[in-house]
Formats: sequence, structure tokens, C-alpha cells
Amino acid sequence: MRVIFMGTPDFSVGTLEALIEAGHQVCLVVTQPDKPKGRGKEMQFTPVKEVAIAHDIPVFQPKRIREAENVEVLRKYQADVMVVVAFGQILPKEILDMTPYGCINVHASLLPKYRGAAPIQWSILLGEEETGVTTMQMDEGLDTGDMILKSVIPIAKDETGESLHDKLADMGARLCVETLEALEEGTAQFEKQGESPTPYAKMLDKHLGNIDWSQSAVTIERLVRGLNSWPSAYTNWNQKVMKIWRAVVIPEKIEAENGTIVHVDKDGFSVKTGDGLLKILEVQIPGKKRMDAGSFLRGYQISEGTQLGKE
Repeated sequence: MRVIFMGTPDFSVGTLEALIEAGHQVCLVVTQPDKPKGRGKEMQFTPVKEVAIAHDIPVFQPKRIREAENVEVLRKYQADVMVVVAFGQILPKEILDMTPYGCINVHASLLPKYRGAAPIQWSILLGEEETGVTTMQMDEGLDTGDMILKSVIPIAKDETGESLHDKLADMGARLCVETLEALEEGTAQFEKQGESPTPYAKMLDKHLGNIDWSQSAVTIERLVRGLNSWPSAYTNWNQKVMKIWRAVVIPEKIEAENGTIVHVDKDGFSVKTGDGLLKILEVQIPGKKRMDAGSFLRGYQISEGTQLGKE
């Protein structure tokens, strides 16, 4: 098929590569404009743009895809289908209806669950036991189009936002190729979505990672995993921001103020929460690399009774 591909971050890359490998003619890649990054503020290509350049595919980077002149640019390519994977802009009806097969989206949840920008992380934060990928025919709603194919994966007990991202990116790439095959062969089945049984998977921000020690140890441990590797869970310690990268729940009742370190041993320290203890196993403070809590304790003094989370 002749494909216009729309995508921007790492999650989109695998699908673009899979389409090329499957023999589809990707005639144009549409991605977000380059942004300055790092201390030098040098302009950096999006991950999708880098792949497109490597394969000599034309790249289009409009600030607002819905502007009339940008819509006309797409029309000139006379594609059979558009594939959209985490592009980052809302498409108008004029684009949705432009090609014979419309716009096919790869979404990282089992729709209608977790519509929105961050379904991977929210499935961990809210304690789901499984998740997956859905391909859908896009409409004018936010992740509300007819579903085509789904693939399911269990969420491991030690799953992080980063590890699940990588698994679902690979799964989505394979599922997209299967979806285009079904469309081309006329065997695709379209299923209407019902109401979503879960909250909207809103975009992540750094403030979400600020640990509230009055919550349960189970909830905080999910926060640690779900926000790994960005934006990360964190707390205040000794007038520093301490990022917490790995922790385990200890179902033990102790009388103490929430956020109090109640036990320190050679491989970590345990913090009183609103329900149970959370043993901290991997941390990071400003200017230092991530390290296991045992190594951290050999270099820094932390004693029982220390309060975390205080400004």
C-alpha cells in the first residue's frame, strides 16, 4: 500500500520500520517540528524523522497540520492509507477522510480503556493486570474510532513504564502490519467502542511524581514503576530531591508519621506509608547517577526517624 506515516516519538519508530520491511511504500513521513534540546539548545530531529532520513523518505513537519496549505501537501501524495502513531496533533475530518482506507491509529491500550496521551503509564499506576495494543479507524473523537485488531499482554509485577513502552511498541508494529493486510484483503472487522470504563489517560507531568506518603505502599510502588523512566517518582530528603527508581511493598503495620524512615539495613531503608511500609531499593540525588540503596547508604548517613517529603 502507498502510506503516509504520521508519528513523532520512540514509540512510533518500530511501526514505521515494520511498514517499510513489510514492503509498503511509505511515500511521506509527517512528524512534529524539531525542538532545541540539552544545554546547548541544539535542534534535535524527532526519532521518526531520523528513521525517515535513513530510508530516504520525504519528511514534512508542519506546526499545525490542519491549516489548509498543509492539508493540500498531504493530498498531493495520493496515498492509500495514513498510519498514525503518537503523532501529537489532532487531525481534522478533511485529513481523516482523505485516503481510501482512512487513518489507522495504533493505540497503546485495550480500547475503550485508557483513551488519552499516556495509556502505558496509567495502566501501571492504576494497577491493571493486563494491557495491550489496539488498532482503530480514526474518527473526530479522541481515541473513539472503530476498533480493528487487539493484542493483549500481562503486566509483570516488576513492570516499569519504560519496559512496558518497549513491549507495546514492538507489539503495535506487528499489529499495524496485520491490520493493513486485513484492510487490503477486505477481511478487516470493525467494532464500535462503548463507554470507557477507565479515567482519561492524561499527559504526565513532573508534579505527578511527588510522592504523597499518606497513600498506601501499594499505590506508591506503582507510582515508582509507572513513572520510570520519566518523569520519575521523587521525595524530599535533606533539602534535596531524591528520585526513587525501585521499591517493594512490605505489608507491616508500624506506628509512625507517614514518610518516616522506620528501618535501615544494608540493602535499603523502609518508609512508613498510609498503609504498610515501602522499602526503597534504588535512588538518585542531584548530580549523582542512579544507585542501589545499599551503595547509597554506604556514602550517605540515613537514620531511623528521618522524615521524607518535608520541604
